Amino acid sequence: MACFLLCSKSQQEIPISDSVENVQKRELLGSSVSGEEDFSSDNSKVALCQNGNRVMVVVDWSVEAKEALEWTLSHAVQKNDTIVLVHVLKSLKLQRESFIGFEFGNKVNYIKAHKLLFSMRSMCLKTKPEVQVEVALLEGKERGPIIVEEAKKHKLSLLVLGQRKRPLLRRLLNRWAKRRSRRRKKKKTCRATAEYCIQNSSCMTIAVRKKSKRIGGYLITTKSHKNFWLLA
Repeated sequence: MACFLLCSKSQQEIPISDSVENVQKRELLGSSVSGEEDFSSDNSKVALCQNGNRVMVVVDWSVEAKEALEWTLSHAVQKNDTIVLVHVLKSLKLQRESFIGFEFGNKVNYIKAHKLLFSMRSMCLKTKPEVQVEVALLEGKERGPIIVEEAKKHKLSLLVLGQRKRPLLRRLLNRWAKRRSRRRKKKKTCRATAEYCIQNSSCMTIAVRKKSKRIGGYLITTKSHKNFWLLA
């Protein structure tokens, strides 16, 4: 695992005006029904909380990951907060007859992963120069457990992941294949990481996806809210 710390200088804080967006934000982040998840507690305050929070964003090359980072920068961090950018590099299988190819593949993947992380870091510093940025490159087979474990180490206030929208055809096929457990398990792999982190992370965890270009806003999923529409 490689971890790099990068900090930026503080600048003047931009005040947040009360708007429809903030009303929705309070509704989403307020106390949940039946006390399942108290978003207003000291351990789970997000954008409207005090300074000094640590927010982790899981990044990769997908559009959804970039959208999740954009949402975090515009909704979940403010002056003196820290963003931790995490990318999980999938371990390659080593075969006896292809050791040279394995080594070359590993180096290429590491170079690409570092470029991705520093590209996302530049995006953070350009958009929010008043926040601190850390980047961490992890490696393993199962992304979900690795992310949850890393989140514990950083004592986060919030964990943010991108979530993918399944195409209509895939959703119909998924319904048709409900009784076939193997196929159903395959269909869920694209969303398995976000769902695993939401259910198992010790901190507040949010999966984010843009609703659509025409309508705007974001769909937010947490333990107690699924596809909550947040205007942006």
